[in-house]
Amino acid sequence: MHLTTKGRKTGKDHIVELWFASADGKIYLSHEGEYTDWMKNLQKNANVRMKIGSATFSGEAKLTLPKSSERDEGARALYTKYYGSASKETLNDWFELSTVVLVTPE
Repeated sequence: MHLTTKGRKTGKDHIVELWFASADGKIYLSHEGEYTDWMKNLQKNANVRMKIGSATFSGEAKLTLPKSSERDEGARALYTKYYGSASKETLNDWFELSTVVLVTPE
């Protein structure tokens, strides 16, 4: 998918290509390590645009809190999409250093 955020300093569109998963009408993204520009941008302005294939839509993004149900749901959706089912321990280990982002489409 391509995610477009507004630059927190410039106000210009900032587009990145990311892996994603969807579950229950929500989109989940993740990133391991330090916050990147797109993550810092959505902290200032949560409104994002997404393009998945030929479909484009808008949404509201937020960083999930550690040990929250939103984070757990996102981690499970992402892992399952790319690797298959996993135990809670595997998910916790795999996403230990990651931030999970929830995007709610409008």
